[in-house]
Amino acid sequence: MTDALKRLSDEGVAIWLDDLSRKRITSGNLSELIDQQHVVGVTTNPSIFQKAISSGDGYEQQLADLAARKVTVEEAIRMITTADVRDAADILRPVFDETGGQDGRVSIEVDPRLAHNTTATIAEAKQLAWLVDRPNTLIKIPATKAGLPAITEVIGLGISVNVTLIFSLERYREVMDAYLAGLEKAKAAGLDLSKIRSVASFFVSRVDTEIDKRLDALGTPEAKEARGKAALANARLAYQAYEEVFSSDRWAALDKAGANRQRPLWASTGVKDPAYKDTLYVDDLVAPGTVNTMPEATLEATADHGEIRGNTIAGTYEQARADLDAVERLGISYDDVVQVLEDEGVEKFESSWNDLLKSTEAELQRLAPSEG
Repeated sequence: MTDALKRLSDEGVAIWLDDLSRKRITSGNLSELIDQQHVVGVTTNPSIFQKAISSGDGYEQQLADLAARKVTVEEAIRMITTADVRDAADILRPVFDETGGQDGRVSIEVDPRLAHNTTATIAEAKQLAWLVDRPNTLIKIPATKAGLPAITEVIGLGISVNVTLIFSLERYREVMDAYLAGLEKAKAAGLDLSKIRSVASFFVSRVDTEIDKRLDALGTPEAKEARGKAALANARLAYQAYEEVFSSDRWAALDKAGANRQRPLWASTGVKDPAYKDTLYVDDLVAPGTVNTMPEATLEATADHGEIRGNTIAGTYEQARADLDAVERLGISYDDVVQVLEDEGVEKFESSWNDLLKSTEAELQRLAPSEG
C-alpha cells in the first residue's frame, strides 16, 4: 500500500471523512482513521444520519430513554445527532489544537426543510452551535438564495460555517462574498476573527452525472468526447475564483485583522460512473488550502492506488474553461444544470430527513414504555 494519503496531506489537502455513525465512534474506528489514514475532519449530512440511525447500531439505549421521556421526534433526532457530533468533535479535538483550529472539525447541518427560510436557518444555526457546544464544530448552511444572508449573519455572530450544496461558479462567488460580509460584521462587533472558520463545499461528481446523462442523450462523437470533463473543469475554475477573491484588497483588510480564508472543500467526491477511475475526484483536484471530504470507499481507494502527482489544478484554467464551453456549444445549458443540481440536492436532503423522522418515530413508538 502506498502512502498516497500522506502525500495528499503534504500537498496541503485536508482529508475529511464524509460519514459518521455511533458505531464508528464507539468501536474506535474514527480514532483509527485519524491515526492511520491522515483523516483530520468529519462531515455529516441528513442522508448520512438517516443511514446511521436506521441501522439502529448503538442507538437503542438513547432511543429508549427518549421514548420514556415522550420527547417529540424532532427533539429526539437533534439529541441523537448532536450527541454523535459532540463525541466526534471530542475525538478530533487534539487535531483541532495541533492545527490552530483549522482542522479537527465536525460539521452538522441545519434542518434541510429550512433551506429557503433565512430567519429559521439563522435561528437553527445558533441553536445547533449551542447544543453541540464544541469549538471545533462547523454548522452547515446550504448555499441557496435564502442561505446566503444566513451565512453572513451566522459568521457575523462568530459561529463557524460549512456552506454546502454549491454547484455553480456564480453561486460560489456569492458564498465567498457572504463570508467576507460576515467577517466584516464580526469585526465591527469586536469579535476575534481568528476564531472564525469556514469551508465552502463545492460539489463535484454530481456535475458529471447530470451533464454526462445529457451528453449520452445527444449520442454524437462530440458529446462522447466531452464526457467526464465538466466536473473537474467546474471545480478547477472554482479554485481560480477562490484565488482571485482571497488576493483582493477587500480580503487583505480582513487578513490584516486576523481573519482566516474560507477554504474550498471538494464534496461529492465518490465516483458515480464505473467507467471512471474511482480516485478521479481526488487525484485531479490537488491544490494547497483545500479540503477533500471522502466517503470511506474513496478514502480506501485513494490509500490503495491514488496517484498524487503534486498540484493538479495549477495551470489548468484555460483547458477547464474550454471544457465547459464545449458542453455549452453542444446545447447543454450550464445554468440549467447547476439549478437542477441545487434543487435536487435540497430535495434529497429533505427526503432523507423525512425518512429519518419516520424511522425514528417508529422506533420511539416501539420502545415506548407501557403505561402504568
